[in-house]
Amino acid sequence: MPVDITEEKFVEDYKTKMLEMYSIDDADASRAQQYRVLASVVRDYYAQNWRNTLLKYQQNDRKQVYYFSIEFLPGRFLTQNMLNLGISEVVKSGLAKMGLDFDKIAQHEPEPGLGNGGLGRLASEFLDSAASEGIAMHGNGIRYQYGLFKQEFINGYQVELLDDWLRNGNIWEVRRENRACIVHFGGNVWLKEDSLGHFRAMYENTEDVIAVPYDIGIVGYRNGTVNNLRLWSAELPYNEHSRYTLAEKSRVNDIIEILYPDDSNYEGRLLRLKQEYFFVSAGVQSIVRSYRKHHRNLNRLGQRIAIHINDTHPAMAVAELMRVLMDEEFLSWEKAWNITNQVMSYTNHTLLSEALETWPEDMFAQTVPRIYQIIKEIDRRFKELMIPIHGADLVNSVAPLGNGQVRMAYLAVIGSHSVNGVAKIHTDLLTTSVLNGLYKIFPERFNNKTNGVTFRRWLQVANPGLTTLLDDKIGNNWHRDPNLLKGFNIFDKDKDTLDAVARVKHDNKTALADFISETLRTKVNTHAIFDVQIKRLHAYKRQLLHVMYIIDEYLQIKAGHKLANPRVHIFAAKAAPSYYYAKEIIKIINELANQINHDPVVKDQLKVIFIPNYGVSIAEKIIPAADVSEQISLAGKEASGTSNMKLMANGAVTLATLDGANIEMHDSLGDDDMVIFGLTVPEVENYHDYHSADIYNKDVRIKRILDAFIDGTLKNIETEGRDIFNSLVQYNDQYFLLADYESYAKAQDRIDKLYQDRTRWHQMIIHNIAASGRFSSDYTIARYAENIWQVDIDNPVGSKFNEQN
Repeated sequence: MPVDITEEKFVEDYKTKMLEMYSIDDADASRAQQYRVLASVVRDYYAQNWRNTLLKYQQNDRKQVYYFSIEFLPGRFLTQNMLNLGISEVVKSGLAKMGLDFDKIAQHEPEPGLGNGGLGRLASEFLDSAASEGIAMHGNGIRYQYGLFKQEFINGYQVELLDDWLRNGNIWEVRRENRACIVHFGGNVWLKEDSLGHFRAMYENTEDVIAVPYDIGIVGYRNGTVNNLRLWSAELPYNEHSRYTLAEKSRVNDIIEILYPDDSNYEGRLLRLKQEYFFVSAGVQSIVRSYRKHHRNLNRLGQRIAIHINDTHPAMAVAELMRVLMDEEFLSWEKAWNITNQVMSYTNHTLLSEALETWPEDMFAQTVPRIYQIIKEIDRRFKELMIPIHGADLVNSVAPLGNGQVRMAYLAVIGSHSVNGVAKIHTDLLTTSVLNGLYKIFPERFNNKTNGVTFRRWLQVANPGLTTLLDDKIGNNWHRDPNLLKGFNIFDKDKDTLDAVARVKHDNKTALADFISETLRTKVNTHAIFDVQIKRLHAYKRQLLHVMYIIDEYLQIKAGHKLANPRVHIFAAKAAPSYYYAKEIIKIINELANQINHDPVVKDQLKVIFIPNYGVSIAEKIIPAADVSEQISLAGKEASGTSNMKLMANGAVTLATLDGANIEMHDSLGDDDMVIFGLTVPEVENYHDYHSADIYNKDVRIKRILDAFIDGTLKNIETEGRDIFNSLVQYNDQYFLLADYESYAKAQDRIDKLYQDRTRWHQMIIHNIAASGRFSSDYTIARYAENIWQVDIDNPVGSKFNEQN
């Protein structure tokens, strides 16, 4: 159901909007003004559908899903909205008719700084897919003023600058101050019985914050559906007698200033706790208030509302819904708990124990005292009910309170009716290790939903050349049903198609090379292998293993050997501001790049590129150009991954461990079209006598690579090199880089051999693209809708019952 608009009508609308907004002709407008006008026109085109969608949900009493996530990483909206409205060609041709360049205008859209990596991008993929499937699902998060941070490199070091993405406002959002909520922090709370016998929560000396919602329309793919992403901003309560100090104003602003404040100190952790309760409380209050406008019976809340907890950050939603139902709606504990359990569902995204959030009980009790009281009661009743059945040791080990901590993952499981992992092996490991105790108590709650990505963003928007080729060969029905991409396989022996695939890939590599030249002033060889690792910088993701191989290549060149194929190693990643080790790795990669890229002996054989400020827009440039996709985390550490799926869909050959969704990708491709290496999960778990120093001392190749960190071979990394060396040798290499290095190097040798057979390589590109359709987030979200939330799907995708979940 594309928007029916002609080129002439668009031009007229654009010129009219320019006059309305700026009182000038389009020829006199700056590019930033042209962007704002264009975005306003596009928003006007879906405004009626936005209103109609929400009215339809209300009138039909549709069950609605609210996806609570501390991150959303939507990328730029303009191109995506135009695609989903079906107006891309009309708009671009209309602008060209006026002498305007769409691509240059689109570059002026600020990228929303609302997320860090896979967690936030997945949340945005799911919103896009839900709208495109006609599922009544809305996002709930924080309107961060400055987002994460803008990354720059100074002398090779990561420097975090303010990402002032809201400096000129956000044309896509609508402020709705009439829907504001009050969120209480601190103070004292007690229960007092009123004249009707209801116990009311009484508050004194609280720090109250007003949560004001800003809504963004999420446009479905050519179906008339526009769902809602609600982001909350924090303000001081206001009336004519309000008098606040600058310190009070600053405390409120801090809540929404930046994503993931530094949690290496008490103040930073306290601020993160406030952030989490702020958007959870505002969201839950808003949902119940909206429900009460149209329903008298709260007992049906679980049949009409689903709240999904995306990782542990929004886990306080369990206790907050209990608070609202008991304190404001006067339900009994038993009724409130039954409703809460029906409403809540939870996705776990990590196997790292340190990422399963816990809070010191004293901090928690002082900051959100009523929520702490409710969690104490959840804890008491859980133990009272389950200890006679499962024993004190097991139950105490997984209770919401333990060892002086409030344990958010356990609260989320106990308070939800569904708990899912995000790849088959991840879910298996949740049930056998991380959440094994709760699995023993609630086995029926656990299920798997393998992550997915939206092909609209990662093929149609990011890779128009490949999209055109696919449309020519298999038609365009894959736009709605990506599993139809498997039909591309029949062309794997067609010379014209293989040549066309090669041209598309080379064109994308040329475009990325131009961007690198413009951004970093470095020329790269477009006939080299573009070997790509793009993801958050973390030790378990093992960017350092990739670095070791680059050092190995460099040493070979310096010793007079020629590489089998020229290589361009491309990194893009941000490290958390307080994650010192990850920032040391960034410094080393940058210094390695500086040394290799300026060494005349190396010439065009080897280049290292670290693209700063990684985000969705940068990914859209890198992913279509990649030849090799590095997915090399230690087996058993990566929950799923989604960059692996995006790169696969764009024809990159995956070099991977059997970890996360790599396993399911391997199930689709087999050994012939994917390069697997390294220890498996059972081998890692059973590797009890690992001594990395023994490998260092016995393996001449590894010793030479590691010595380069400390013997002056690599310049300007004296401190960082010594720290890295010590972590791998003296402190026993936590993530088994040395154990996996020989296997990794052999896998890279296999990449070289495959790349030299150009026909075989291009066939692998076709096979990867053809097999990628099963990883569409449209299928994943349909599974959530049917199996977890039990909500209607207006536009079910054709092949949603594929084998992935």
